[in-house]
Amino acid sequence: MQHNPRLLMLEDSPLDAELIREQLELLTKKPEIRLVSNRGEFVKALEARDFDLILSDFSLPDFDGMAALDMASREVPEIPFIFVSGILGEEAAIESFRRGATDYVLKQRLIRLPAAVERALAEAHEKAEHRRAQNQKELLVRELSHRVKNTMAMVMSLVRRTAKSSHTVDDYASNLLGRLRAMADAHALLFETNWSKAELADVVRRTLAPYMEGRGNRFVIDPGPTVHLDPKSALALSLVFNELTTNAVKYGGLSQDGGHIAISWVRDAVKEGKATITLTWQEIGGPTVTPPEQQGFGTTLVERSIQYELRGNVEIDYAETGLVCRITFPIPSFD
Repeated sequence: MQHNPRLLMLEDSPLDAELIREQLELLTKKPEIRLVSNRGEFVKALEARDFDLILSDFSLPDFDGMAALDMASREVPEIPFIFVSGILGEEAAIESFRRGATDYVLKQRLIRLPAAVERALAEAHEKAEHRRAQNQKELLVRELSHRVKNTMAMVMSLVRRTAKSSHTVDDYASNLLGRLRAMADAHALLFETNWSKAELADVVRRTLAPYMEGRGNRFVIDPGPTVHLDPKSALALSLVFNELTTNAVKYGGLSQDGGHIAISWVRDAVKEGKATITLTWQEIGGPTVTPPEQQGFGTTLVERSIQYELRGNVEIDYAETGLVCRITFPIPSFD
C-alpha cells in the first residue's frame, strides 16, 4: 500500500476509541482514522468508500456489530472487517467469520490489534492485486479474441478476392502468400512492441524486407519524422506496401534492370487541429507506364485500406516515367 492506511472505526465509547487509537499508532505507517459512533454515520461512511479497513465494536446503542458487518459485506465486500470488542464470545466469533469478518480482537488484549490490522491490510492488498491480474487477463483475452476475429475476417476476404482476381493457380498462390506474409510481418512487429504501436519506418522496412533480398540498392528510403502507428494503421500500411511492391516487381520500377523505388514522408502543416503525414511512393527507371483499363483488386485494397483503416486519402498517378502513389493520413493519437 503506497498511502497511509485509512481506517474506519465504529465505536460509541470515547475512552475505548482513544485506547484503540493508541495501539494503532504502533502501525508501520501512521493511520488516518475516521471515527463514527452510530448507524447513520456508519452508512454515510460506507457510501464514501474512502477507507481500507473497518474496525467495529460488537455492541452498539442503535444497532449491533453483526448488522454493521452485513452492511459492509454488501457495500464493500473487498474491505477487511475486524471486530474490536470486549464481549465477543466463541459462538459469535465463529458466526462473524462465517458472515465475512476478517478477524476479531478483544479489548482486553488490544496489544494484538496492530498485528491483526497489518495482516488484514496485507491480505486485502494481495487479493486486490490478484483481482487486478485476473481483470487484466480477462481484458487481454477479450482483446485477443476481437483481434483474432478481425484478422480471420481479413484473411477470408483476401482469400476470396485474390481468387477472383487471379488467372492461374500459381498467380493465386503467389499473390495470396505475399499478402498473408505482409500481415504476418506486421503482427510480428506489433508483438515486439506488446501490440501497442509501431514506427512507420519499421513497418516500411519490415514489409519490404522479403523484396529487398538481392535488390536492396533498388529501394531508396528517405525516412521523415518519427511516426507511431496504432495496430490497425500498421496492418493497413503493411498490406499497402506489399501491394505496391508486388505491382512494381511485376509491371513497374522493379520489373527491369535499372529501376528503383523511392519512398519518403513528410509531416504536413496542422489543419483544423489535426496533424497529417504525406507519404510518397515513386517508381523510377522502369518501363513506360500506362493506366490500367480496369481497376484490379490490388488497387482496390490500397484505396480501401487507406480510406477505411487510416481515415486518409490516396492518389495514384500513372505517369509515363513511373507510378507515383501519394498517401495522406492523420497521425494516430495515443492519449
